Amino acid sequence: MGFFYCRFFKYLIINLFILSILLTSCSPARKIAQSHLKNTGFQNSFHGFVVIDATTEKELFNINGSKYFTPASNTKIVTFYAGIKLLPKNIPTLKYAVANDTVFIKGTGDPSWLHPHLHDSTAINWLKNQGTIALYTKNTDELRYGPGWAWEDYDTYFSPERTSVPLYGNVVTVSNNDGLEVSPSYFYRDTEVMEHLFKRKELSNHFYIDPTEQDTLEVPFMTSDSLTQHLLETVLEKKIALVGHFPEGPEQTLYGMETDSIYKQMLFKSDNFLAEQLLITASSMVSDTIATKRAIDYMLEYDLNDLEQQPRWVDGSGLSRYNLFTPKSFVQILHKLYKEVPEERLFVLFPMWGPDSTVKQWEDPTTEPFLFAKSGSFGNNYNLSGYIRTKSGKILIFSYMNNHFKVPSIDIRKAMYTSLKQLYERY
Repeated sequence: MGFFYCRFFKYLIINLFILSILLTSCSPARKIAQSHLKNTGFQNSFHGFVVIDATTEKELFNINGSKYFTPASNTKIVTFYAGIKLLPKNIPTLKYAVANDTVFIKGTGDPSWLHPHLHDSTAINWLKNQGTIALYTKNTDELRYGPGWAWEDYDTYFSPERTSVPLYGNVVTVSNNDGLEVSPSYFYRDTEVMEHLFKRKELSNHFYIDPTEQDTLEVPFMTSDSLTQHLLETVLEKKIALVGHFPEGPEQTLYGMETDSIYKQMLFKSDNFLAEQLLITASSMVSDTIATKRAIDYMLEYDLNDLEQQPRWVDGSGLSRYNLFTPKSFVQILHKLYKEVPEERLFVLFPMWGPDSTVKQWEDPTTEPFLFAKSGSFGNNYNLSGYIRTKSGKILIFSYMNNHFKVPSIDIRKAMYTSLKQLYERY
């Protein structure tokens, strides 16, 4: 009898285990995801999908969640988290010290100075009220481009150089609708109205706009200390000295606009420049020498050291194909944000998402806004990570990553939206 009962309980345990697997595999999340991952657009490509309940932390679905993907602009989610952890409510806009009746200043990487869309003038107005000003620019070991950036993007709006004192978003704004207009005007004489393969010479600040161009162009300019000096002197209407040293002793910090305004612009517009500069500014809170890598190293050592799969994180924007993150890592980072940032603030900063693009106004008339997520894309890759507010009021956290497909990305986005909307409806 003992042998019989032993075998009976053995088979009972095995059958209960099999039943639990069947029940799990038949969960709504699994059914939804599996049905749409069979979509022909996902064939011969690599995809990962992780979904958890934000409150219970229960994992609802996981396929390839621990595999590494190229994240593209999903990297901005991690930059956003670095800003939340390291930056105060108002961005540190410059650091200064006074010696011998001279105000010595050095940049923090704050991107808002004369930025064409942020419209913050805190630093400029403060500098106008100072006497003798000395500018120190050697507090960074940052390279102008990130590792793995494509060289041929040098004239594209999404690839400005990285600097400690960025001005005008480090781009020239050019239009030719009612005559040529150039900002900053310093570059007017170096801008030609003519057909050209590129919008700027590769190694000089000489710009081109096509005679038929109707849009306003934003073209990165080549930065230099002397150019920064000249542009500041022009707007301040006073001379500024370039110096090779900064006085020893205590420094003071001038604070600028609210960081939430910069985060929102970065996430909604997927602005690479703002992402890179925010990460540089974050580094100013942990190091006297500012640089992207210093902020990344700090975050990986302290605030992201518990990720199940440690990422390869090399820039703030996701422009680099060297970045590698797993869907599980994004879900863990998004969960950290959800726990640390009040929902009413978080879902204002995170963009709403629809299958066509990030949207300012919700475009689905049949449902309330339910998707708050950051996309990330470049050639053959499309990723989306964020939050679903379900019809029942639950919050789900997900990361849906797709690499190496050859179909139009709209096909991928529509399939993703269908899956995510069903999660909204069934949870």
